Amino acid sequence: MYAALFPGQGSQRVGMGKALYEASPAAKEVLDRAEATLPGLLKLMWEGPEETLTLTENQQPALLAVGYAAYRAFLAEGGKEPSLAAGHSLGEWTAHVAAGTLELEDALRLVRLRGRYMQEAVPPGEGAMAAILKLPLEAIQEALAGLEGVEVANLNSPEQTVISGKKKAVEEAAERLKEKRARVVFLPVSAPFHSSLMAPAKERLAQDLAQVTLRKPRFPVYSNVTAKPEEDPSRIRELLLEQITAPVRWVEILKDMERRGVRRFLEFGSGEVLKGLVARTLKEAHALSVGDPEGVRKALEVEDA
Repeated sequence: MYAALFPGQGSQRVGMGKALYEASPAAKEVLDRAEATLPGLLKLMWEGPEETLTLTENQQPALLAVGYAAYRAFLAEGGKEPSLAAGHSLGEWTAHVAAGTLELEDALRLVRLRGRYMQEAVPPGEGAMAAILKLPLEAIQEALAGLEGVEVANLNSPEQTVISGKKKAVEEAAERLKEKRARVVFLPVSAPFHSSLMAPAKERLAQDLAQVTLRKPRFPVYSNVTAKPEEDPSRIRELLLEQITAPVRWVEILKDMERRGVRRFLEFGSGEVLKGLVARTLKEAHALSVGDPEGVRKALEVEDA
């Protein structure tokens, strides 16, 4: 029994997915389909430049393609489907592709638009996000009380919470939090994700998502909004939109998985961010990153154990 996890923005790097493409016919098929849907994506993923790959309208489909390619490579080598799945922010879309809720091509086109609409919702330089470390959520909420234009965006681990909103409000919040001895790290992002400032993006994406068929997932996929597994396609459609302006309740998702008996976690895709969040949130869990052929091999060994 294991849970599949799929990363969100910030996990990208130039070269991601190339070793999988060369080693796994299943991964190659996924990435060739991605290239046919969004021509130029593979060249950008493998050659950069990094600043172009990091643009949210490129980063989102790139991460989705590599996450799904890693998952298919694992299955093709004899890996089993997960009992449960979740994705962090953009990763929730990847989880739904893995579960069969969405077709790969539909999801790639939609997340490219998702990225574009998010970027266009707030003019560059007007929004900001910051990670707050070493301070519990209650203390952060106290510090934000009465401050307009800043919201809790990601509940990543017991000691890592991300805030998002208008740049000046986030800077003011950062000063208040430093007074409480928090460590504050401003994130290199191009927009204030998971805040009410993203409402225009949600409205625009609703029209595109309405044109696409969603099916019942083969295994339950957690919603970032409710922190519960969701299986009804019409509810999933609503929550994928609501997720754009709502906080990512990652700590609650991991703890709910643990309550259901999950101790093994496989993070499919680029980077090791979610593996780290599992280690910082759950005491007895074991997490592995599956983003290259070596990761696939190790994951299969764990499953056979």
